[in-house]
Amino acid sequence: MYAIVATSGKQFKVTEGDRILVDRVSANVGQTVRLGSVLLLGGDSKPLVGTPFVDGAAVEATVVAHRSGDKIIVFKFEARKRHRRKTGHRQQLSELRIGAIRAPGDRAAEQPGSAERPASGERSTGGRPAARSRKAATASAKKTTPAGTPATPTEE
Repeated sequence: MYAIVATSGKQFKVTEGDRILVDRVSANVGQTVRLGSVLLLGGDSKPLVGTPFVDGAAVEATVVAHRSGDKIIVFKFEARKRHRRKTGHRQQLSELRIGAIRAPGDRAAEQPGSAERPASGERSTGGRPAARSRKAATASAKKTTPAGTPATPTEE
């Protein structure tokens, strides 16, 4: 079984046992990280393509090492100004070893406590009142009196 995973702005085709270099992850060496942004699952049967991600699929990887990438030289130069600036940069990387690829039906792929989280359409507003639309806001601002004249706010 193989999977296409999106992480750190790139996409990787991985199988179990592969090693990939990604941008530095915030896990220590030896810890397991869960990559939940699986774009495609393929293998023996017909492939599962996500829109954009496959729901319930995950890839588990172990951090093998943290290291720096190759040095990139940045040289800025302005002609006839005697201005030169040379700087360098080394990207911080993590090496991951792919462990298990979990399909949506696997029990281990489901996160504990996923039943408590509201669905995407049922998000809570965090105690804030619902925002009024612009149309509703302008309609309430243009309230009229029964005689048809615009209401003027009175100061009390």
